[in-house]
Amino acid sequence: MKKLLLTSVALAVSSFAVAQQTPVKISILMYGMKAEFVQLMDKYAKEHPAVQQGIATLTVYDGRYDPLVQNNQAETAIQTKTDAIVINPMDYEANIDVVTMANKANIPVVVTNARLNTDKMTSEVVSDDVEGGYLEAKAVLEKMGCKGNVVIIEGPKGGSGEIQRGQGNEKAIAECGKGNIKILERKTANWSRSEAIPLMENWLQKHRGKINGIIAQNDEMALGAIEAIQSAGLNVNDFAIAGVDGVSDAIYAVKEKKMTSILQDAKGQIQGSIDVALRAVIGDSYQPMSDIWQQYKGQMEWNDGKSKRYDVPWTRVTLDNADKLLDMRK
Repeated sequence: MKKLLLTSVALAVSSFAVAQQTPVKISILMYGMKAEFVQLMDKYAKEHPAVQQGIATLTVYDGRYDPLVQNNQAETAIQTKTDAIVINPMDYEANIDVVTMANKANIPVVVTNARLNTDKMTSEVVSDDVEGGYLEAKAVLEKMGCKGNVVIIEGPKGGSGEIQRGQGNEKAIAECGKGNIKILERKTANWSRSEAIPLMENWLQKHRGKINGIIAQNDEMALGAIEAIQSAGLNVNDFAIAGVDGVSDAIYAVKEKKMTSILQDAKGQIQGSIDVALRAVIGDSYQPMSDIWQQYKGQMEWNDGKSKRYDVPWTRVTLDNADKLLDMRK
């Protein structure tokens, strides 16, 4: 029965591909292309079956970590007659303008990875950042036995990742009981490994011998903290460290037992967004072409591409799944 269903879907997709003469133009607005996670999103976007088969064409914009740049790029995309916009927003508030402009132009807009403080988008394909922040903090606190001192390396201030992962961090800390966990420092390193290194170096000197745990709101910053610890001649295993994203270097660090990483699925987020955008442009005849819907069946349903929000599940990177996750990127 399952084989028959997959064959029917394949035939429907094949018939659709023949009928679709003009490729759907999708503009993807990334907040910044330096981070590996965003590079993975870019890679998986280009590997989407609709792109590979010429059903859709992509224009990927580098927002250079500036919400105003992203807003300007949205204007450009609209002026060049894009059919749909997918935005990975830098700022929870400032990038609402992208949705407003797209709506005025009757262009569907799908928000991916990070969130916006509006419900006026066509849809969003994201992961629950409150849960992600909770899971990473929980991993740190469990290793600490729910007692001691932590530092929190935050994402860019004003972004939904920083806001919501911070809420998850605080929820986990509260569960340890009042007074059991002290936050010595919390400051942004802007998702950057290079910015996290001097930040951590300063904290190690300022709080010599007092830091037990490091909650970094993404893996790049956790890896920067590890580098600072090693450069200071300290033992990484004396610290409980966690980050979010599941970037390749973090997976290797998990294998070396240096940190915990909570993987958010770059492929699931961007390919899901492309499917939802294509459904919004083409209509009922479009059936999702990415295999992520089969992967997460029972956890995230297609619902004819009409859901207002799709939540891509988190995966904790472990010694058991690390090699498989790395193999998937080859």
